[in-house]
Amino acid sequence: MLSDAGKGSHVAHSLAQSWEPCGKAFVPKAGAGKIPDHEQITLEPELEEALKNATDAEMCDIAAILGMYTLMSNKQYYDALGCEGRIANTEGINSVVKPDTYKTYPDEPPNPTDVEETLERIQDDDSDLTEVNLNNIKDIPIPTLKEIFHAMESNSSVTSLSIAATRSNDPVAMAVAEMLQTNTSLKSLNIESNFITGEGMLAIVRAMAENTTLNEIKIDNQRQKLGDSVEMELAAMLENNPSIVKIGYHFTQQGPRARAAIAITRNNDLLRQNRVG
Repeated sequence: MLSDAGKGSHVAHSLAQSWEPCGKAFVPKAGAGKIPDHEQITLEPELEEALKNATDAEMCDIAAILGMYTLMSNKQYYDALGCEGRIANTEGINSVVKPDTYKTYPDEPPNPTDVEETLERIQDDDSDLTEVNLNNIKDIPIPTLKEIFHAMESNSSVTSLSIAATRSNDPVAMAVAEMLQTNTSLKSLNIESNFITGEGMLAIVRAMAENTTLNEIKIDNQRQKLGDSVEMELAAMLENNPSIVKIGYHFTQQGPRARAAIAITRNNDLLRQNRVG
């Protein structure tokens, strides 16, 4: 492909050649269009013969092996790299204009959990109920969500509770914070993908500073950013609470992110030492 400068000189050269008296036919100079000798590449006779007789699909595989990935689609390129002793591509290089075929996956089935029944079992401290998953149930009333966490304050059986994508907001977050101050059995809490603001999350983080049983918490993907002050307090909480070994949150600030990473690494080391000891 010619550069802009090359295109300009090429056009100018063509115009100069075509400037002939009227009625005289244009005759190209001998050797025009020939690749200069210093730019020609000499191949081994066997390789020259192999390339001469190669099919378009075989050329596509050869291009992939040589790293010429711009001549084909991603699928063709990676298919060729993964093949062993056979032609991987059913289509040649000229098929790159066709889009790759993407797989379609069925929608996730609705969550079958009976919310009212689950609330009653939490209130009754049912020993058989150790995991509560209310994810993606978007029609749970806010008062019901608050009741669930109020019931969790005295529950001693549930060890994992997840309310991701339930449209939970700050009033629910405040109930979560109150629960964390008294509950002594919950080990994993997931409140991702909700409408909790920085104020509600700050209350949860401060409550976590006093909780010594929670090992994992997921708070990422709220409707709005939590803010720098929340991230700073979250990092400080992790530094002072050795029980948290997993956290689901993508820090936006480098300082809190680095502090949190160091704290989580230290907490996991302490956990391993306790297990060995």
